[in-house]
Amino acid sequence: MKIKCPNCPQVYNISKEKFPEGKKKIAFPCPACKATIRIDLNKTDKEVDALNKSNAAQTDTPKKGVTDSQALKKKIMRSVTDLPPLPQVLIKANEIMANPSSTFKDLGGIIETDQAIAGRVLKLANSAYYGLRGMVSSIHQASVVLGFEALGELISVVGAAGLLDNILNGYGLEAGSLWQHSLAVAFGSKIIARKQYPTHENDAFSAGLLHDCGKMILDEYVKEREDQFDSFLKGEGNTYLAAEKQILGFDHAEIAFDLCKKWNIPESQTLAIRYHHCPSESNQNELAYIIHIADVLAMKGGIGTGFDSMFYEIERKALEFTGIPESELEGVMQEMVESVDKVSEQIHQ
Repeated sequence: MKIKCPNCPQVYNISKEKFPEGKKKIAFPCPACKATIRIDLNKTDKEVDALNKSNAAQTDTPKKGVTDSQALKKKIMRSVTDLPPLPQVLIKANEIMANPSSTFKDLGGIIETDQAIAGRVLKLANSAYYGLRGMVSSIHQASVVLGFEALGELISVVGAAGLLDNILNGYGLEAGSLWQHSLAVAFGSKIIARKQYPTHENDAFSAGLLHDCGKMILDEYVKEREDQFDSFLKGEGNTYLAAEKQILGFDHAEIAFDLCKKWNIPESQTLAIRYHHCPSESNQNELAYIIHIADVLAMKGGIGTGFDSMFYEIERKALEFTGIPESELEGVMQEMVESVDKVSEQIHQ
């Protein structure tokens, strides 16, 4: 049976044998856009074909809403100047990390230019996660003990904490929820990369940390359309991601992509952030698959997420592409939760 998603151009060929026995009406999220696909097994093949053609006409025909969504997106991106900028120390640290000839002394010197961040870096360096427990009293000492890459990770965590710690009323997230989820995805991405793509470990952590930054911008626009979002989300299996596409015409990953370009985040990370909900569309961007898996695991683990987290699933192709066995996912999730607990406890003291 061929099924056409009512929200995007995807068509799926599903064998009737795969449907649960005894059920005549089935609903499930589209793997590509997360909109709800509903199937009525009481319909004949001809009726299903007619419905598919109707859906195709709706998704292929230009609508006034397309123009409206483009105008809204431009308006939103113009408002980005109202957001806190990415801390300069984090931008400079990223530049140093990307330069193969840089040393930990270069990185340590950048941190010391911002005493507030330097203090938070030292506090985090002495957390349970990094295992130093009061052994580090200076940035120089931290750089020697922890090393170049771990120090860069610390800067990223501290720099992003102030950016992602706000209340998001539109998404129903309390203060710190987005931050905790982002931290979980960063750790999860790092763990997966370490197992499957060791050379991507640092990039995976950085991209995972910023993957949902688009929600900070969209939040007020979601809140303004609260009734529309509430109505859409009452549908079986509907998610905020699908609601964004349906109501706004774009989603938070697209906005994050534009924002990260403004911040001069490396292109591989920026593309991974853009496609973290649909990595199969990323032109085989390995980071996109890594972040996608970590994101779903964080949601399944209930870390800093909303009520719709149960409706997100890992793309089957993601496990095939990365080569990570499904049997290892529970262990990744557990390590992710423990890492977040250790760091959050220290950084919010």
